[in-house]
Amino acid sequence: MKPGFLEKLVARLDFLEPADVQQLVSRLNRERDFLKKVFLALREGVILLDPDGVIDFVNPAACQFFGLDAERSIGETLGNQIRGLDWASLGRPGRIINRDLEIFYPENRYLNFYLAPIDGDDLLQGYVMLVRDLTSTREEAEKTLESERMNALTLLAAGVAHEIGNPLNSLDIHLQLLGRKLRKLPTGDRKPLEENLDTARQEIQRLDTILKQFLHAVRPTTPRRERQDLHLLLQDTLRLLEPELTSRKIFVELDLAANLPAAQIDPGQFQQVFYNLIRNAYQAVPGEMGHIIIRTRITDYEYVITIQDNGAGISPEHMGALFEPYKTTKSGGTGLGLLIVRRIIREHGGSIEIDSDANEGTRVLIHLPRSERAVRLLGSPDPVIDL
Repeated sequence: MKPGFLEKLVARLDFLEPADVQQLVSRLNRERDFLKKVFLALREGVILLDPDGVIDFVNPAACQFFGLDAERSIGETLGNQIRGLDWASLGRPGRIINRDLEIFYPENRYLNFYLAPIDGDDLLQGYVMLVRDLTSTREEAEKTLESERMNALTLLAAGVAHEIGNPLNSLDIHLQLLGRKLRKLPTGDRKPLEENLDTARQEIQRLDTILKQFLHAVRPTTPRRERQDLHLLLQDTLRLLEPELTSRKIFVELDLAANLPAAQIDPGQFQQVFYNLIRNAYQAVPGEMGHIIIRTRITDYEYVITIQDNGAGISPEHMGALFEPYKTTKSGGTGLGLLIVRRIIREHGGSIEIDSDANEGTRVLIHLPRSERAVRLLGSPDPVIDL
């Protein structure tokens, strides 16, 4: 409808027949209903605002994004209804704004909004705000980036195995030969040289360990599944770590579900998962006050294993890089432990969740399906709703 149409129509009412007026009013009602149905049917959010940022209209999609009540929102300012969107800070009248934002209520979503002025006869009549949900797009972009990163690491691993692995083996062999020759020297001359030789051997062994961890982290593997008692696997892992736990005076509390059925897993791989996570937990707790809680639960469709500590926690800046290779907060760490853990859990069809705050400890949850995931038919598309 052109600007000023209603004003021109009212000015000519005296010259129109009643039937023509009725026809025009009916036409206006039809156009209004049609536009309203369009706005209601859109999956993008639509919010109409007056020049002062007061809400005149909000469609169901926008209500869903921001947790609004359509009736209560009318007549309220945008800032009062959507916390963090201060109308005064969005810019001067007539300015077009395109921004991304993250919301946490009613759901954690990533949105993009486009705010444009509505002008008529050189007069600002209000604004239209269009909102799109970017959550799935952002998740797909992150998955693509992660896939590309892993492909690059896999190619790098193949090169590393060839370019570094073979020279390391050769160095180890030559050090063994040097060791045999050193044993023929007098004791006084042999001792300082043997210390240097031991240091060289240790460094070669450390490089070999890092190389193996790197290859294991990125090389695709197929789990060799068998029925395994998760509780026995946890207890075996704790026995391996018992000397370190005892020396650090760390108390481990077990809260295990009764009658936990055996799981179809690769026992060797999952023992590595438990070993890495428990070791991370006790390395993060304070001396002589360490407390680790290990819980197991089961639902109709999954096992849930929780490993919780009372350690230093993880700062927000480190939470975003937990699964990136060589990102570590520990001196001497390789930053590959969690990468390996996540890969093993994913190859079993599960997922890992980490919840942590600085100085408040860390909680790691492993979600493992009770059986291999099969395909499932999805429901029919959303039915068409008559407006």
